[in-house]
Amino acid sequence: MEERVSGCSHVLMVPYPSQGHINPMLQFSKRLSTKGVRVTMVTTIFISKSMHLQSSSLLGNVQLDFISDGCDQGGFGQAGSVSTYLSRMQEIGSNNLRELIKKYNSSDHPIDCVVYDPLVIWVLDVAKEFGLFGAAFFTQMCAVNYIYYHVYHGLLKVPISSPPISIQGLPLLDLRDTPAFVYDPGFYPAYFDLVMNQFSNIHKADIILVNSFYKLEEQVVDSMSKLCPILMIGPTVPSFHLDKAVPNDTDNVLNLFQVDSSAISWLRQKPAGSVIYISFGSMVCFSSQQMEEIALGLMATGFNFLWVIPDLERKNLPKELGEEINACGRGLIVNWTPQLEVLSNHAVGCFFTHCGWNSTLEALCLGVPMVALPQWTDQPTNAKFVEDVWKVGIRVKENENGIVTREEVENCIRVVMEKDLGREMRINAKKWKELAIEAVSQGGTSDNNINEFINNLKRS
Repeated sequence: MEERVSGCSHVLMVPYPSQGHINPMLQFSKRLSTKGVRVTMVTTIFISKSMHLQSSSLLGNVQLDFISDGCDQGGFGQAGSVSTYLSRMQEIGSNNLRELIKKYNSSDHPIDCVVYDPLVIWVLDVAKEFGLFGAAFFTQMCAVNYIYYHVYHGLLKVPISSPPISIQGLPLLDLRDTPAFVYDPGFYPAYFDLVMNQFSNIHKADIILVNSFYKLEEQVVDSMSKLCPILMIGPTVPSFHLDKAVPNDTDNVLNLFQVDSSAISWLRQKPAGSVIYISFGSMVCFSSQQMEEIALGLMATGFNFLWVIPDLERKNLPKELGEEINACGRGLIVNWTPQLEVLSNHAVGCFFTHCGWNSTLEALCLGVPMVALPQWTDQPTNAKFVEDVWKVGIRVKENENGIVTREEVENCIRVVMEKDLGREMRINAKKWKELAIEAVSQGGTSDNNINEFINNLKRS
């Protein structure tokens, strides 16, 4: 039985308005609600129009509320540029957040704490205007936050001129192992500023929460904890796949694409461990040449494969190849699919992934080995840990033109699916799955940290 921490504090959750940031905070919210905390999640009006909730019952006792970010009709696309959107969101969103807090503070359930994503740093400033307890919630792995911290404070100079990079608590890093904005600060400069500014007011936060667990990043956590106070409270994966302590918590609540459930019935017809699952997230856009190489590499393996390609990206897969995949009987292409249900299916033997943190955590928690094709942001660092630290996968290598060839795709998949190294990866993946369950179960490191967070609310 889940331990309940007495009290009825009211926490306001404010994520960065994208699916990969909202879902982890929603999962954390549901876990808090089982411990007697009242939780309201706030996101934008545009997101409210775009979300495909799997079921309102999956929210549990978490309440949703919405504010305008000034782009109610088109979200980020309405603003025209990253910098314009971020500026508008801060100006309009901060005013609307103030009004929302005032509304709750005049009700029977005033706000006690604001948990915010550091990508929206202004949220903490608004919370402090009301004298509220403020908690930063990092949705990325601790190692990535630690690297950004070093860059922000000048402990790691960019651009980096002399790799490998040595930071206490981290493995030696080549340039290709660092987050994209560290490897090339001129790459999307607005995003570089965004991730660096996360630390501009972090000293005002009362506590820092990280979506990871202690044993997964033990050395990193010990090192970063000497610089700033952090609590590992993850993994924020639905409870059904971990300790089963949160009722009806079987899948991520929010999808910004319409889910195609045909993949599940297709998987049920396949033998155990015979399917390669391929998904590169909602933001990765490959060239037609790269899509062709991936497709030909997949077909050359001879394995069954399920490939998620959002409709907007389908144009980059040559039409004749798409038709060949459909005709061969071994491949299935879908627009979007319930990823956790796919990864937990016995038929899946390998996950070909961009190594976004949510996808990486889900694979770790479900014991699925990976082939990594990272693209940007935190993905290269996640892939480094997947291959060299946790030893649950292999990273593909690009050729001199920046393309991952069909031969490289085929070879890496065969390593995971057929070779002795792949068997070792599956053993390691099972180990991390067990440790993830241990962390969130009663008395585990993350469970204890969540209780500590709640107890801090009572004292504030």
